[in-house]
Amino acid sequence: MSYKILIADDEAEIRSLIKLYLENEDYEVLEAGNGLEALECFRTGNPDMCILDIMMPGMDGYNVLKKIRESSNIPVLILSAKDEYSEKILGLNLGADDYISKPFNPLEIAARVGSQMRRFYKLGAGDKKSETLSFRDLTLDVDGCILTKGTEKIDLTTVEYKIMELFMSHPEKVFTKQQIYEYAWGEDFIVADNNIMVSISKLRTKLSEDPSEYIKTLRGLGYRLG
Repeated sequence: MSYKILIADDEAEIRSLIKLYLENEDYEVLEAGNGLEALECFRTGNPDMCILDIMMPGMDGYNVLKKIRESSNIPVLILSAKDEYSEKILGLNLGADDYISKPFNPLEIAARVGSQMRRFYKLGAGDKKSETLSFRDLTLDVDGCILTKGTEKIDLTTVEYKIMELFMSHPEKVFTKQQIYEYAWGEDFIVADNNIMVSISKLRTKLSEDPSEYIKTLRGLGYRLG
């Protein structure tokens, strides 16, 4: 099966460079030169993953991301010349699964795309078909990558889904930051990385008005569902 990747960037040279490396990995590539084209391409082309530049004419990448998250939880990688940490946090808070600053190594782009695709389409949905995980009023459809609270569907990013899958597979078990990071991001743990804290905070907000109702913090140890 050939997966489709949407590359949205107003610089044609950057699109061509990324396209070259992704096509070498047998991905089908869709291209958009501005935010409005990206949104239209997302709606008509049904990509399996999006790479979005932030500073695009017509509609910036953050607003394109917001629109995508209204109807889809496919992996989204933010690509931006803005390397401030606050920009990275903003992208993750809006639902991005990964963030890479320009200038970049195209080999890293291809590797991160591969990591997201394996986690979302193979590890997340393909290997555990028809399995359902439950905890209190939460139900995780592993086959469909869908979390519900009672009858309400809760939209999750790829990383948020993997964190909930880990927690709901082992309720009451304490997981260290390293264990969570390596499971959800599929990469070696970076001690100074605050992505875990941001993702846990986002999950808590989605699950309940009470931030400690489902996900507990054990200071100095990690997190658990319970």
